Amino acid sequence: PAQPSLPLLARQDERERLVRLLARGRSVRLTGPAGCGRTRLLDLVCEDCSDLAPDGVVRLNGFGRTSSDLLYDLFHAVYNAPLHRPDRDELLTYVREIAAVVVLDDLEFGGAGLDELLEATPECAFLLGATPDVPAPSADAAVEEVFLGGLERADGLDLLEHAVGRPLTEEESNWAGDLWFESEGLPLRFVQAGALLRQRDRLRAGTSAVDEFGVFEDAPPADAYEAADGDDVPLPSLGEAAAPAPLLASRLSASARATLRFAVALAGEVPHQAHLPALVGDTHADAALGELAACGLVSPVGSRYRLAAGVLTQLEAAGYADEAEAGARSAAQHYSWWAGHPSVTPERVCAEADALLAALAVLGPLTSPPAEGEESPAVHLARTAAPAFAAGLHWSAWERVLRTGAEAARLAGDVAEEAYFHHELGILALCGGQLDRARAELEASIGLRGALSDKRGTVAGRRALALVADRSGTPIGLGPTAGEEVPDARYEESASPAGGVPAAFPTLQQPPSPTLVTRHSSSAPSRKARGGVKGLARRNLVASGAGALLVAVLGTVVTLGATSDNDTNPPSDRVGVNPSASQGVNDGSLGADPAANDSDGAGDTGAATSRPTDPGPDGTPGTSDDPTPTGDPSGSPDPSDSGSASKPPTTSKPPTTSKPPTTSKPPTTSKPPTTSKPPTSQPPTSQPPTSQPPTSQPPTSQPSTSDSASGPASSAPASTTASAPESSPDPVI
Repeated sequence: PAQPSLPLLARQDERERLVRLLARGRSVRLTGPAGCGRTRLLDLVCEDCSDLAPDGVVRLNGFGRTSSDLLYDLFHAVYNAPLHRPDRDELLTYVREIAAVVVLDDLEFGGAGLDELLEATPECAFLLGATPDVPAPSADAAVEEVFLGGLERADGLDLLEHAVGRPLTEEESNWAGDLWFESEGLPLRFVQAGALLRQRDRLRAGTSAVDEFGVFEDAPPADAYEAADGDDVPLPSLGEAAAPAPLLASRLSASARATLRFAVALAGEVPHQAHLPALVGDTHADAALGELAACGLVSPVGSRYRLAAGVLTQLEAAGYADEAEAGARSAAQHYSWWAGHPSVTPERVCAEADALLAALAVLGPLTSPPAEGEESPAVHLARTAAPAFAAGLHWSAWERVLRTGAEAARLAGDVAEEAYFHHELGILALCGGQLDRARAELEASIGLRGALSDKRGTVAGRRALALVADRSGTPIGLGPTAGEEVPDARYEESASPAGGVPAAFPTLQQPPSPTLVTRHSSSAPSRKARGGVKGLARRNLVASGAGALLVAVLGTVVTLGATSDNDTNPPSDRVGVNPSASQGVNDGSLGADPAANDSDGAGDTGAATSRPTDPGPDGTPGTSDDPTPTGDPSGSPDPSDSGSASKPPTTSKPPTTSKPPTTSKPPTTSKPPTTSKPPTSQPPTSQPPTSQPPTSQPPTSQPSTSDSASGPASSAPASTTASAPESSPDPVI
C-alpha cells in the first residue's frame, strides 16, 4: 500500500559516505535502532549505486535467514535458474563470479556466519543493515561501520509537520518537543505522532459531518466527545504519544483492528492483504493494510509487512493477545486450505512462509490429541505446507515446518504423521549431504511405520535408506553370501521387542578383511574376486570328478551286461549246490524236480535241436515266419535225460514237433541261449561264449539225434543247451 511520502531529513552525510565506500568496493555495516529510518536510507543508497557494479544492485532481506539461505537468494537473484538448487560446491562456484552491490537489510547474524558470506562472494560489495543487538563482524572482516542515530529536535519537528500536512501550533510544537526527548529522536515515533494529530483533526471536524457522509462509520473513536466544539479535543498525553499503538488502533476501522489481532496472534507477522478478506470476513479488508501502514503501525520487511518496532508489546498490553490462540487456529485452517489448493503455486506459499511458520509456532506446543474424526490443525498445516516449501526451494522453511510438524504429531498421538515427518527430514538431510542425520531420521521413520504395519511406507523408507547407503558407501541389509552361515541376528530382525518399536536394521559394520588384503598387495586380486575364481575352479573340479566317476560306473555296468549271459543260471559260471541227477530213475531220492506234467510225452526235451536257429525269410529270429522245430521221431527220451536241468522250462506251450535245424551255421550272437540249470554230469570242455563266436571247429562226428542235454548240437556251442524257455530273449543274429 502507498505510504505518505516523507522526505529523508538529516541523513545526507551518511548517504554520501555510504555511496563513497561502496564505490571503492568496501563492505559497510549500517547500524541503528529499530525505527531510526535505516530502511528508508538504504532505499536511497540503492538508487545512487545502480551503476557501480557490473551486475547492478541486488536487494535482499536477512530477517530469519541464515548465511546459506542468503547465498541461495543471491544466486537466484542473479542467475535465471528456476527449479534448480545447486549443491554447496556448485553454489560457491557460481556466487564467486557475481560482481554486484548487495544491499542486505535486517541482518540477524554476524561473526563466523558473516565471514562465510563475505568469503563466498569476494567480488561483491555489501551494504548491511542491522540493529545494535546483532553480533558484530569478526576482527578480520574488512567491514566499515556506520551508525545511524536519532534526529535533532528541529528535524523531528520538521518531520512531524510533513506527516500532519500542516504547520504545527505552539501547543503541538511543545508537545512534539516533549515527544522528541522521550523517543530520543526516532523518526518512527514522529510518524506515529503525525497519525495521532491527523486523527485529532478528524475528530475536531465534528461528528455531524461524519454522520452526514458516513466516512468513519465502522471506526468510532474510543473516547466519545460530547462537546460540540472541536477545540475541546485534547492532545494525547505524553505516555500515549510514546506508546501510541492502542490509541491509534482504537480509531481505525474494524477490519484494521481485526488485522492487528491476527498480527499479534502470529507474533508480529501481518498476513498478506490477499488473505485478509478470508481471515477477517470482510470483502474490503484488503484496504486495512493501507490504514496500518499510514499510521506507522507496520513496517516493510522485504516483500511483506510486520508490526513496527514496539507495536507488538503495546498491543499485547492493551489486550489484543487475549484471543491469540483462536486467531492462530483460524489462520492455520485458512493457510491449510490455501496451501493445498491446486491453483496456488509453491512460490506463493514460500512468500507467505513466515506467517505459516508463525501459526505453527503458536499451535505446535499447544497441540493435544484431537477428538474422534478430527485432525490437529498444526499437523494438517505442516503436512500441507511441507511439499510446497520443498518444491519452492525454500529448504530452511521446509526443515522448520517438518520439525514443528513432527513435534505436533507426537503430541497429538498421530504416529503415521510423525513417521511421515521423520521420513521427510531424512530426505531433506539426504539432499543436503548430511548422511548421518538422514540415516537416523529414516531409521526412525521405518521403525514407526513398522509398528503400524505400514508396508508401503516401510518400503519407501528402505529405498531412501538405500540411497543413503549408496551415497555414503556403507553397505546395509546385506544377506549372507554363498558358504556363509546365516547369523542369528538375521532371524531376530523381524521380531519386535516387548516394550518398544522394533529396530529398523541391525548394527552396520564395515567389511573385516577385503580392505586389508587389498592394501598389503596392490597387485594381488581382491578377496572377493579371488574367492570367486577359486570357488569356481573347485566346483568345476568336483563336477568333473563326479562326471568321470559316473562314466566309469556306467561303463562297468554296460561291460558287465555285454559280457554276462541273459540266462539266470548260465552253466559256465554257476554251479548249483543241489544234485542234478538221481541215483535211480524217477526215484526222487535226491530231491530232483519232477518233469513237467505232459500226458503225451511230447514236451520240450531240452535238446539243443529243439530251439530254432533259422531266422526265416525276414532275417529276424522270434517272428512268426521262423520254422518250427520238431521232436525226435522215436519219441523216446535218451537215458541221459536224468542229467537234464532239474527245473522244467517255464514256457506256457511247448512245441509239438521236433525237426532238426536246417543249417549248421553257429549263431553270431554274443549271448548264448540260457538254461535253467547247468548240467553236472559232464562239464563243458570249451571256453565260455564271448562277444565273438567260438573259434573251435565243430565236432567231426555226426550230430546226434538224441535229446540229451549233454550232447553238443551242430548249431550251438558245445557248452550250451537249448532248454531255455520261450519267454527268454532270443539271440540276435
